[in-house]
Amino acid sequence: MAFDFSVIFLGQNVHFLLYGLLSTIFFSVSSFALSLLIGTVIAFGQLSSVTIYRAFSLAYLSWFRATPLLVQLFMLYYGLPLVLHVDTVAWISGIIALGMYSGSYSSQIIRGAIQSIDRGQMEAGRSLGFSYPQTMRKIIIPQAFLRMLAPLTNEFISLTKNSSLLSTITVVELFRQANILIADTYRTMEFLVAIAVLYYLFNNLIGYVGMALETRFRTGGELQ
Repeated sequence: MAFDFSVIFLGQNVHFLLYGLLSTIFFSVSSFALSLLIGTVIAFGQLSSVTIYRAFSLAYLSWFRATPLLVQLFMLYYGLPLVLHVDTVAWISGIIALGMYSGSYSSQIIRGAIQSIDRGQMEAGRSLGFSYPQTMRKIIIPQAFLRMLAPLTNEFISLTKNSSLLSTITVVELFRQANILIADTYRTMEFLVAIAVLYYLFNNLIGYVGMALETRFRTGGELQ
C-alpha cells in the first residue's frame, strides 16, 4: 500500500492530533513538577542523618527504579480500587504514576549535584554564621542547580516519551489519539510518522530551552 500523508489533513484529523499533543504537554509538565518535588524529598532523605527518613528514601528508590513504569501505572490505576476501595481517575493516576517513577531518577540528579559541591562551601557558609538550612539555601543549592540543568532536561524528555504509556489506561493523549485515527482510517504509518514528528518537535524544544538556560547561567563555563 502506498503512503498517503494527505489523510492527516482530512477533516478534523490535525485538530485531533494537536489536542492529543496539548494533552501530552499538560501531563508531561504536571508529572515533571511532581517529579521534582518527590525527587527533592528523596534526595534530601538520602543525605539525611535521620535513619527512618534515609531508609524510606532508599526503599523508594529500590522499588521505583527496579520495576517497570507500566507495571506501576497498572498497579496504581487498577490496584487502588481493589485494595483501598477508592475510585481512580485515569489522567490523575497517570500523572501520579509518571511523577513517582520519574521522581526516583530526579532524586539522583539532585543528590549528585548537591554532593558534587565542594565541602568547603558548606564550611565557608557555617563560618559566616549561617545555619545548615541557610547555607544549603543560599550557597549550596544555587550552585547545584546549575549542575542539574542538563540531566533534568534529559529526564523531562524521557518523561515526555514515557507519557505515551498513559494510553494503556485510556488517557487521551497524543499516542491514543493516533491509535483512534489509525483504527478509523487504517493508515498506520502515516499517523505514526505524524506523532513521531510532533514528539520530535516538542522534545527538541525542551532540549533547546534546557541549552538556553545553561547558556544563560553559563553552566560548564569552567570547561571552556
